[in-house]
Amino acid sequence: MFLFSDLSHTEVADLFLTVQRVGRMIERVYNATSLNIAIQDGADAGQSVPHVHTHIIPRKSADLDDRGGSDTIYGILEGEEGDVGKHLREKARDRPKFPKVDNEAREPRGEEEMAAEARKLAQEMEVE
Repeated sequence: MFLFSDLSHTEVADLFLTVQRVGRMIERVYNATSLNIAIQDGADAGQSVPHVHTHIIPRKSADLDDRGGSDTIYGILEGEEGDVGKHLREKARDRPKFPKVDNEAREPRGEEEMAAEARKLAQEMEVE
């Protein structure tokens, strides 16, 4: 599905029940006090990946004060920093067909760390 309006009533209910469940877990795991929940519905709304998806962003008090305040999140989502699709395309383009890990050039947050985090979060989802 490309647009939110393409979803059936059942799919909308499932989506938001999932968002609620994931949101609770994100707040617990990241000690967040609030969440931003966003859907960029269509290219003109900044949708960078052409399918319905929801951004669930953990927030804390004063977390963006040094960048202009709480509402700065919307500019971040619409800007280059929030363009997940662009980052994924760039990563895929620059990746050799059979990836080779170069430990010396490794970023502080690598794939394995993110995979480990994903496994941890999957376990956390079972807590509820």
